[in-house]
Amino acid sequence: QVQLAESGGGLVQAGGSLRLSCLTSGSRFAFDDMGWYRQRPGNQRELVANIRTGGSKNYADSVQGRFTISRGNARNTIHLEMNDLKPDDTGVYYCGAKGTYVRRAYEYWGQGTQVTVSS
Repeated sequence: QVQLAESGGGLVQAGGSLRLSCLTSGSRFAFDDMGWYRQRPGNQRELVANIRTGGSKNYADSVQGRFTISRGNARNTIHLEMNDLKPDDTGVYYCGAKGTYVRRAYEYWGQGTQVTVSS
């Protein structure tokens, strides 16, 4: 059974930094697309940043230049370096993974980690 586990969330003051990590287990294949999503209070889940096979990265406009997504050394591991955090970044951050195996598409989600930025 595939599991994604996020870590690194917490409470930080505006202007501070946090580093989120997403570790996976149980997958028989490498994911084509892994990313970070967040759900801010009163809003729908939105893409923060993702990274695809080959290394291409995509960021939401609101985090461009402040957040950096990267792959870890272990397969199917990603990190999110978040700098200059703002109160508007507060929310639950989820790790998502997508891949194809034997011509079937799969999508998995972690349970989320809370990020709270105080003003």
